[in-house]
Amino acid sequence: MSYLDDFFEEQSEIIERFGWAVVHVLPGDDDPAETVPFAYTVGLTGYGFPELTIAGVSPEFGHQLLNEVAGRVRDEGLQLRHGHRIRGLITGQEVRVVGGEIRAELFPGAALMRYGDDRVRLLQLAWPDPGDRFPWQSGYDAAGFPQPTLGVPLTRAGRRCAAFRGVPGSARRRRAPRSRRDSPGGEGGNLRP
Repeated sequence: MSYLDDFFEEQSEIIERFGWAVVHVLPGDDDPAETVPFAYTVGLTGYGFPELTIAGVSPEFGHQLLNEVAGRVRDEGLQLRHGHRIRGLITGQEVRVVGGEIRAELFPGAALMRYGDDRVRLLQLAWPDPGDRFPWQSGYDAAGFPQPTLGVPLTRAGRRCAAFRGVPGSARRRRAPRSRRDSPGGEGGNLRP
């Protein structure tokens, strides 16, 4: 039996026992200096859910977060989607779910080999730097906390606008005076046009 056969046999036993396994990918001596460690689940695809990944954290911490969220997905029916916010995983901070195309920096090779390219979907758990900024936000400390991402969550229009600024072009329009009949007081009302 080869190393790869042993790996997949052990992984199958873990998936059968717990429902999923976590694979850690650590930079090797031949990898570029900017290569970031990451981890991902294998097994959630078998339940019809996306696999999960996290990058730039220690293997122990990544394993813990992935297990927690995978348990919520499988056992509690948590429906994750791109842009979803998860609170309570990291004290005082939220984690954001990021979807997108599978990239070389976050390649779930064991999941792809087990289930095939056409079945595996991948969602990333992105975490904030100490300033509470995410990798796609201005001011994120990428040098201190490198974290490649699958994509960038869209900002909702309500979050982009600090305050309602009116309907476009409304400042240029003049309102015609209302007659007494059109006034809120109706016919014979005391309001002046």
